Amino acid sequence: MTKNIKLSNSISIGDKDFIIMAGPCAIESEKQMEKVGVFLDSIGISVLRAGAFKPRTDPNTFQGLGFGGLKILKKLKEQFGFIVVSEIMDPRHVELGCEYIDIIQIGSRNMQNFSLLKEVGRTQKPILLKRGMSSTIEEWLMAAEYIKLEGNENIILCERGIRTFESYTRNTLDLVSVPIIKKTSEYPIIVDPSHGTGRRELILPVSRAALAIGADGIIVEVHPEPKKALSDGVQSLNFNEFKTLVDEIEALDEDMKKLTDA
Repeated sequence: MTKNIKLSNSISIGDKDFIIMAGPCAIESEKQMEKVGVFLDSIGISVLRAGAFKPRTDPNTFQGLGFGGLKILKKLKEQFGFIVVSEIMDPRHVELGCEYIDIIQIGSRNMQNFSLLKEVGRTQKPILLKRGMSSTIEEWLMAAEYIKLEGNENIILCERGIRTFESYTRNTLDLVSVPIIKKTSEYPIIVDPSHGTGRRELILPVSRAALAIGADGIIVEVHPEPKKALSDGVQSLNFNEFKTLVDEIEALDEDMKKLTDA
Protein backbone atom coordinates (compact mmCIF):
# COMPACT_ATOMS: atom_id res chain seq x y z
CA MET A 1 0.00 0.00 0.00
CA THR A 2 1.32 3.46 -0.94
CA LYS A 3 2.50 5.56 1.99
CA ASN A 4 0.69 8.88 2.39
CA ILE A 5 3.25 11.68 2.80
CA LYS A 6 2.04 14.93 4.29
CA LEU A 7 3.34 18.00 2.46
CA SER A 8 1.32 20.56 4.43
CA ASN A 9 -1.72 20.67 6.69
CA SER A 10 -4.01 20.32 3.67
CA ILE A 11 -1.89 18.61 1.01
CA SER A 12 -0.44 15.11 0.91
CA ILE A 13 0.90 12.81 -1.76
CA GLY A 14 0.16 9.12 -2.06
CA ASP A 15 -3.49 9.62 -1.16
CA LYS A 16 -6.30 9.96 -3.71
CA ASP A 17 -5.31 13.39 -5.01
CA PHE A 18 -3.17 13.74 -8.14
CA ILE A 19 -0.55 16.39 -7.34
CA ILE A 20 0.80 18.78 -9.99
CA MET A 21 4.17 20.33 -9.17
CA ALA A 22 5.27 23.10 -11.50
CA GLY A 23 7.74 25.88 -12.11
CA PRO A 24 10.82 26.75 -14.15
CA CYS A 25 13.83 24.51 -14.52
CA ALA A 26 16.00 27.25 -13.05
CA ILE A 27 15.53 30.33 -10.89
CA GLU A 28 16.87 33.08 -13.14
CA SER A 29 15.76 36.29 -11.40
CA GLU A 30 13.33 37.65 -8.84
CA LYS A 31 11.24 39.18 -11.64
CA GLN A 32 10.93 35.87 -13.48
CA MET A 33 9.93 34.01 -10.33
CA GLU A 34 7.38 36.67 -9.35
CA LYS A 35 5.63 36.14 -12.69
CA VAL A 36 5.65 32.39 -12.15
CA GLY A 37 4.38 32.72 -8.59
CA VAL A 38 1.48 35.00 -9.50
CA PHE A 39 0.45 32.71 -12.36
CA LEU A 40 0.65 29.42 -10.47
CA ASP A 41 -1.21 30.86 -7.51
CA SER A 42 -3.96 32.14 -9.83
CA ILE A 43 -4.71 28.63 -11.12
CA GLY A 44 -4.48 26.86 -7.78
CA ILE A 45 -1.06 25.20 -7.99
CA SER A 46 0.32 24.71 -4.48
CA VAL A 47 3.69 23.04 -5.11
CA LEU A 48 6.37 25.19 -6.76
CA ARG A 49 9.48 23.56 -8.22
CA ALA A 50 12.52 25.60 -9.29
CA GLY A 51 16.23 24.95 -9.35
CA ALA A 52 18.80 27.08 -7.52
CA PHE A 53 21.69 24.65 -8.04
CA LYS A 54 21.83 23.35 -11.62
CA PRO A 55 24.06 20.39 -12.52
CA ARG A 56 24.64 20.95 -16.23
CA THR A 57 26.46 18.73 -18.70
CA ASP A 58 28.27 21.75 -20.16
CA PRO A 59 30.18 23.58 -17.38
CA ASN A 60 30.06 26.80 -19.41
CA THR A 61 26.26 27.02 -19.21
CA PHE A 62 24.13 28.61 -16.48
CA GLN A 63 24.67 26.81 -13.17
CA GLY A 64 21.96 28.51 -11.12
CA LEU A 65 21.89 31.26 -8.50
CA GLY A 66 22.68 29.02 -5.54
CA PHE A 67 21.47 30.22 -2.16
CA GLY A 68 20.50 33.53 -3.74
CA GLY A 69 17.92 31.56 -5.71
CA LEU A 70 16.68 29.79 -2.58
CA LYS A 71 16.13 33.19 -0.94
CA ILE A 72 13.89 34.12 -3.88
CA LEU A 73 11.97 30.87 -3.38
CA LYS A 74 11.51 31.64 0.30
CA LYS A 75 9.98 35.04 -0.54
CA LEU A 76 7.47 33.36 -2.86
CA LYS A 77 6.67 30.79 -0.20
CA GLU A 78 5.95 33.54 2.30
CA GLN A 79 3.94 35.56 -0.24
CA PHE A 80 1.78 32.78 -1.71
CA GLY A 81 2.04 29.88 0.72
CA PHE A 82 3.70 27.52 -1.79
CA ILE A 83 5.27 24.22 -0.86
CA VAL A 84 8.68 24.57 -2.52
CA VAL A 85 10.75 21.87 -4.19
CA SER A 86 14.39 22.42 -5.08
CA GLU A 87 17.51 20.36 -5.59
CA ILE A 88 20.44 20.08 -3.20
CA MET A 89 23.64 18.69 -4.73
CA ASP A 90 26.16 18.90 -1.89
CA PRO A 91 25.85 17.20 1.52
CA ARG A 92 27.37 20.34 3.09
CA HIS A 93 24.38 22.38 1.86
CA VAL A 94 21.62 20.20 3.30
CA GLU A 95 21.32 21.83 6.73
CA LEU A 96 21.14 25.37 5.36
CA GLY A 97 18.98 24.30 2.43
CA CYS A 98 16.37 22.94 4.84
CA GLU A 99 15.72 26.52 5.97
CA TYR A 100 14.38 27.33 2.49
CA ILE A 101 13.11 24.07 0.97
CA ASP A 102 10.05 22.00 1.90
CA ILE A 103 10.81 19.05 -0.40
CA ILE A 104 14.46 18.27 -1.12
CA GLN A 105 15.04 17.04 -4.65
CA ILE A 106 17.81 14.57 -5.40
CA GLY A 107 18.47 14.84 -9.11
CA SER A 108 19.15 12.05 -11.56
CA ARG A 109 22.91 12.63 -11.54
CA ASN A 110 23.00 12.33 -7.74
CA MET A 111 20.77 9.29 -7.28
CA GLN A 112 23.78 7.27 -6.19
CA ASN A 113 25.58 10.05 -4.34
CA PHE A 114 25.48 8.00 -1.16
CA SER A 115 26.92 10.68 1.11
CA LEU A 116 24.15 13.04 -0.02
CA LEU A 117 21.48 10.35 0.39
CA LYS A 118 22.62 9.66 3.95
CA GLU A 119 22.66 13.37 4.80
CA VAL A 120 19.10 14.02 3.58
CA GLY A 121 18.09 10.82 5.34
CA ARG A 122 18.97 12.50 8.64
CA THR A 123 16.35 15.17 8.02
CA GLN A 124 12.60 14.61 8.17
CA LYS A 125 11.93 16.65 5.05
CA PRO A 126 10.13 14.87 2.20
CA ILE A 127 12.72 13.76 -0.35
CA LEU A 128 11.97 13.72 -4.08
CA LEU A 129 14.32 11.05 -5.44
CA LYS A 130 14.67 11.08 -9.20
CA ARG A 131 15.61 7.93 -11.04
CA GLY A 132 19.17 7.88 -12.36
CA MET A 133 19.35 8.28 -16.10
CA SER A 134 20.88 4.81 -16.52
CA SER A 135 19.56 3.14 -13.39
CA THR A 136 17.48 0.02 -12.98
CA ILE A 137 14.39 0.05 -10.79
CA GLU A 138 16.23 -2.07 -8.22
CA GLU A 139 19.11 0.43 -8.06
CA TRP A 140 16.60 3.25 -7.65
CA LEU A 141 14.89 1.49 -4.76
CA MET A 142 18.25 0.77 -3.15
CA ALA A 143 19.06 4.48 -3.32
CA ALA A 144 15.80 5.13 -1.47
CA GLU A 145 16.88 2.56 1.11
CA TYR A 146 19.99 4.64 1.88
CA ILE A 147 17.67 7.50 2.85
CA LYS A 148 15.30 5.28 4.79
CA LEU A 149 18.06 3.63 6.84
CA GLU A 150 19.02 7.04 8.23
CA GLY A 151 15.51 7.43 9.62
CA ASN A 152 13.69 9.39 6.91
CA GLU A 153 10.81 7.47 5.32
CA ASN A 154 9.24 10.52 3.64
CA ILE A 155 10.42 9.50 0.18
CA ILE A 156 8.72 10.36 -3.12
CA LEU A 157 10.09 8.66 -6.22
CA CYS A 158 10.19 10.45 -9.56
CA GLU A 159 10.34 8.65 -12.91
CA ARG A 160 12.14 11.03 -15.28
CA GLY A 161 13.12 8.73 -18.09
CA ILE A 162 16.22 6.66 -18.78
CA ARG A 163 18.93 6.89 -21.40
CA THR A 164 18.50 4.53 -24.35
CA PHE A 165 19.48 4.47 -28.02
CA GLU A 166 16.40 6.56 -28.96
CA SER A 167 17.30 10.09 -30.08
CA TYR A 168 13.89 11.60 -30.95
CA THR A 169 13.16 12.23 -27.29
CA ARG A 170 15.61 13.42 -24.65
CA ASN A 171 15.09 10.23 -22.65
CA THR A 172 12.91 7.14 -22.89
CA LEU A 173 10.13 7.56 -20.35
CA ASP A 174 9.63 4.25 -18.57
CA LEU A 175 5.99 4.62 -17.46
CA VAL A 176 5.75 0.93 -16.62
CA SER A 177 7.93 1.73 -13.61
CA VAL A 178 4.85 3.31 -11.99
CA PRO A 179 2.84 0.09 -11.44
CA ILE A 180 6.07 -1.77 -10.64
CA ILE A 181 6.90 0.71 -7.87
CA LYS A 182 3.31 0.52 -6.63
CA LYS A 183 3.57 -3.28 -6.44
CA THR A 184 7.07 -3.59 -4.97
CA SER A 185 7.29 -0.63 -2.58
CA GLU A 186 5.29 1.72 -0.39
CA TYR A 187 6.64 4.90 -1.96
CA PRO A 188 4.44 7.37 -3.83
CA ILE A 189 5.69 8.01 -7.35
CA ILE A 190 5.36 10.98 -9.67
CA VAL A 191 6.34 11.37 -13.32
CA ASP A 192 8.46 14.10 -14.95
CA PRO A 193 7.17 14.46 -18.53
CA SER A 194 9.48 17.44 -19.18
CA HIS A 195 12.78 15.59 -18.70
CA GLY A 196 11.19 12.31 -19.72
CA THR A 197 10.55 13.54 -23.25
CA GLY A 198 12.44 16.80 -23.69
CA ARG A 199 9.74 17.90 -26.12
CA ARG A 200 7.04 20.44 -25.32
CA GLU A 201 4.38 18.83 -27.52
CA LEU A 202 4.67 15.49 -25.70
CA ILE A 203 4.18 16.80 -22.17
CA LEU A 204 0.36 16.82 -22.18
CA PRO A 205 -0.16 13.30 -23.62
CA VAL A 206 2.49 11.90 -21.26
CA SER A 207 0.81 13.63 -18.30
CA ARG A 208 -2.48 11.99 -19.24
CA ALA A 209 -0.73 8.64 -19.43
CA ALA A 210 0.93 9.17 -16.04
CA LEU A 211 -2.45 9.78 -14.42
CA ALA A 212 -4.03 6.82 -16.21
CA ILE A 213 -1.29 4.38 -15.22
CA GLY A 214 -1.56 5.24 -11.53
CA ALA A 215 1.09 7.87 -10.76
CA ASP A 216 0.51 10.09 -7.74
CA GLY A 217 1.39 13.26 -9.61
CA ILE A 218 3.56 15.00 -12.18
CA ILE A 219 6.31 17.62 -12.08
CA VAL A 220 6.25 19.98 -15.06
CA GLU A 221 8.56 22.75 -16.23
CA VAL A 222 6.81 26.11 -16.79
CA HIS A 223 8.44 29.38 -17.86
CA PRO A 224 7.05 32.84 -18.70
CA GLU A 225 9.04 32.85 -21.96
CA PRO A 226 10.45 29.38 -22.74
CA LYS A 227 12.44 30.64 -25.74
CA LYS A 228 14.41 32.91 -23.40
CA ALA A 229 14.94 30.32 -20.65
CA LEU A 230 18.52 29.90 -19.45
CA SER A 231 18.03 26.13 -19.23
CA ASP A 232 15.66 23.55 -20.75
CA GLY A 233 13.45 26.03 -22.61
CA VAL A 234 12.60 23.51 -25.31
CA GLN A 235 10.87 21.26 -22.76
CA SER A 236 9.13 24.05 -20.84
CA LEU A 237 5.50 25.07 -21.26
CA ASN A 238 4.39 28.69 -21.41
CA PHE A 239 1.57 29.84 -19.15
CA ASN A 240 -1.24 29.21 -21.66
CA GLU A 241 0.04 25.73 -22.49
CA PHE A 242 0.33 24.86 -18.82
CA LYS A 243 -3.18 26.14 -18.04
CA THR A 244 -4.52 23.85 -20.78
CA LEU A 245 -2.63 20.93 -19.25
CA VAL A 246 -4.02 21.61 -15.77
CA ASP A 247 -7.59 21.89 -17.07
CA GLU A 248 -7.35 18.64 -19.03
CA ILE A 249 -5.64 16.69 -16.25
CA GLU A 250 -8.16 17.85 -13.64
CA ALA A 251 -11.05 16.87 -15.92
CA LEU A 252 -9.51 13.44 -16.61
CA ASP A 253 -8.84 12.95 -12.90
CA GLU A 254 -12.50 13.63 -12.09
CA ASP A 255 -13.67 11.22 -14.79
CA MET A 256 -11.37 8.48 -13.50
CA LYS A 257 -12.56 8.96 -9.90
CA LYS A 258 -16.17 8.61 -11.05
CA LEU A 259 -15.33 5.33 -12.78
CA THR A 260 -13.53 4.07 -9.68
CA ASP A 261 -16.44 4.99 -7.41
CA ALA A 262 -19.08 3.54 -9.75
